[in-house]
Amino acid sequence: MNLEDKASFATPYEWIGGQDRVRALVDRFYDLMDLESGYRELRAAHGSELTAARDKLYLFLSGWLGGPQTYTEHFGHPRLRMRHMPFAIGIKERNQWLACMDQAMGETDVDPALRERLKTSFFQTADWMRNQNV
Repeated sequence: MNLEDKASFATPYEWIGGQDRVRALVDRFYDLMDLESGYRELRAAHGSELTAARDKLYLFLSGWLGGPQTYTEHFGHPRLRMRHMPFAIGIKERNQWLACMDQAMGETDVDPALRERLKTSFFQTADWMRNQNV
């Protein structure tokens, strides 16, 4: 895809390919948690069942990327930091989340330019979510 084509997308949601591509990204993200030992702590923080987490991340990311605001309609303002306070999130957990998401983006063929843009945004958000200094 050339730069001119990318400029025609109104939102990252459109650029990534809409709902099916966001769902594929989220599903791969959670599948990788089960498959890769390097994400052990991240996976443990999610409990035994991932269906609700998958659905919420899908809805959140869809809206965050500029798509349907279904998450906000159903759950209100995301209040990400508050909702994640019960979980110990330090540098290791942040880094595992970022690595897992980057791997998922790579394996679901997110456009490289969009992937770089999202990596920057994901880092800023994930770092802000830390509630532990280690």
